[in-house]
Amino acid sequence: MNAIISAADLAAALARPNPPVLLDVRWQLSVAKAAGEPPFDGRAAHASGHIPGAVFVDLDRELASAPGGNGRHPLPDVEEFGAAMRRAGVSAARPVVVYDGGQGWAAARAWWLLRWTGHPDVRVLDGGLAAWEGELETAVPEPAEGDFAPAPGAVPLLDADAAGELARFGLLFDARAGERYRGDVEPIDRVGGHIPGAVSAPTTENVGPDGRFLPAAELQARFKALGAGDGREVGVYCGSGVSAAHEVLALAVAGIPAALYVGSWSEWSSDPARPVAVGPDPR
Repeated sequence: MNAIISAADLAAALARPNPPVLLDVRWQLSVAKAAGEPPFDGRAAHASGHIPGAVFVDLDRELASAPGGNGRHPLPDVEEFGAAMRRAGVSAARPVVVYDGGQGWAAARAWWLLRWTGHPDVRVLDGGLAAWEGELETAVPEPAEGDFAPAPGAVPLLDADAAGELARFGLLFDARAGERYRGDVEPIDRVGGHIPGAVSAPTTENVGPDGRFLPAAELQARFKALGAGDGREVGVYCGSGVSAAHEVLALAVAGIPAALYVGSWSEWSSDPARPVAVGPDPR
């Protein structure tokens, strides 16, 4: 099953019997902003216009638990996540399509969580809401309760120890911008740099100027040039397990399975005992 869907194919699917459940996960990374600038409000964005029938899902509250020692976006409580998905109308026998404002990171986080908890048919709208050419609605959907029962472990997950091991003996991609990988800047976390042995692979290089994924063959070539392929175990991390989910999605489009380190750099760097590498060299 393809992990992404075009806007045209989504429009056709919505017109057929048993249309997919639509989840709107618009979100933006919260960093220091100019004084007086309000933070991004995904729920307000949804209320101002969304694909008809789409239910808003809050990344910070429903796709993650509270920030802490396990990072800025730790895994949500599984039962609470399942309840949130059922409220949104998610059922095991009905396909799901997730979208965000266009960056794709938040949608990928929802895609990964649903896949990790066992949903068999989840796709991300390629290009997000910006790619949608149909009408929008402002009415708040009231979906029928779904029956989705999460069963974690359907796709691979890394903790800090496993990520460190994979960086040494397998292939661990760092999906953040190159300057954060090198440690040139670090706007959020305690210290800059990367997990020793991790390979820089910014997720922004997986998409074109329109925010849509590069063709699968181009993604395959990119990841193979970075060392993936031939059955080598692959993992991905980022700052807090959001943009890394987008890279796991890109790898899926390329036909390369990969594990996600959800805690990512926000967890790794919070422990002074864990080693940190800086500069362009993985080690």
